[in-house]
Amino acid sequence: MRHLIFFLATLAASPVFAQGWGNVAKKEEETGFSWTAPLWPSFWMAWTPATFALFCGIFGAIAVIGLLEGFKFRDGLERKGILGLTTTLGDRLFITLLGTAYIFLAWLGLMGQPLWWPLAISILWGIFVFRKV
Repeated sequence: MRHLIFFLATLAASPVFAQGWGNVAKKEEETGFSWTAPLWPSFWMAWTPATFALFCGIFGAIAVIGLLEGFKFRDGLERKGILGLTTTLGDRLFITLLGTAYIFLAWLGLMGQPLWWPLAISILWGIFVFRKV
């Protein structure tokens, strides 16, 4: 009889544990910081810390270029570089961002990860564009 009661109690409790009610009092473990975890899980776009930092950097660079062209270089600081184009600071920023995107896409397509080498190449590309183009 004792075994029958134990068996029935086990059967009665198993749906409760299967639904997760056995974990109600347990606290969720903190996993720490992750560059790929969403900042706002219910938001329509998957904003991760990496994408947020990228967009803040791009918009910050646009703001700095806009302030420089608005206050310091009112004529636009046009220059004819080695590509034969007459460019302003905004043009050079656009060329840098476009080239950086192609560098990263080519690296991911040909080599994969890690992405430290294309970051270094992109920084050198940006220096080249702002000095020579």
